[in-house]
Amino acid sequence: RDADLRAMTRLDAIRDVLGEANVDALDANRLAEKLFGDAVYSNMLLLGFGWQKGLAPVSLEALSRAIELNGVEIEKNHAAFAAGRLAAADETLAPDGAEESWRAETLDQVIARREAFLKDYQNTAWAARYRAIVDRVRAAERSHDSEVLTQAVVRSLFKLMSYKDEYEVARLHMRTGFLEKLKEEFEGDFKVNYHLAPPILPLGHDARGRPNKRAFGQWMQGPLRILARLKFLRGTAFDPFGYTPDRRCERELIGWYEGVVETLLSSFGKGDITAVAAIAAAPMEIRGYGPEKEE
Repeated sequence: RDADLRAMTRLDAIRDVLGEANVDALDANRLAEKLFGDAVYSNMLLLGFGWQKGLAPVSLEALSRAIELNGVEIEKNHAAFAAGRLAAADETLAPDGAEESWRAETLDQVIARREAFLKDYQNTAWAARYRAIVDRVRAAERSHDSEVLTQAVVRSLFKLMSYKDEYEVARLHMRTGFLEKLKEEFEGDFKVNYHLAPPILPLGHDARGRPNKRAFGQWMQGPLRILARLKFLRGTAFDPFGYTPDRRCERELIGWYEGVVETLLSSFGKGDITAVAAIAAAPMEIRGYGPEKEE
């Protein structure tokens, strides 16, 4: 569950086991979007790529016939299969493309990105609160020639300070580019439904104790836009969602963790910095929402 999903990290792990010469990589999604305007053709691209490498023990005629019998976008699927073959024959046509986009961030970049996110999430003061704690930990750890504790606090504190409440769900759905992206990827007249479990509606719970969700139509975009603008109410006495057990717990977790960090800063010089960092990373084990999160 904690696997690093970055493409180059996964490829490197596979190459370590199989050997560099035994692994071929293709950014099929990017190539499919570039050539055909839709990543759905990435599967056919990969099939063509693998077939050209001799990895599919089926004749070209049989695969071509299978595409025709499937009866869906026959010409484009033939073209995607051919493009995959070309990419296999000449890798300069389609490099894996992951190196540049997934280059590992420096700690400064990680901190700056999270700080910027928290500013959009709440406001400048919220981001400054995060940065102040991170900078304090980093300064204290510098004398130990280490960054493991700082890295743990950078991730754990951010996780707790960016909990996904009603305002954040609205902000993420309504932020610039989200709906525009849907229009780019889906042609024709389509509908958008939002499956939500608003705490103000008595929708009950399922057999696992999770709140039942209800589908809301595209009209919900209006209320979501308003809700996204009301994020300044988060954590105040005027926050209508702030009195629910989930939201109270999430706010308390932040204060609790800040206290943990203070304790660690006063004691980590006496022990193993790696063990102290493991304590600081404990909030990363918190998963899910509602009853799952509480558990």
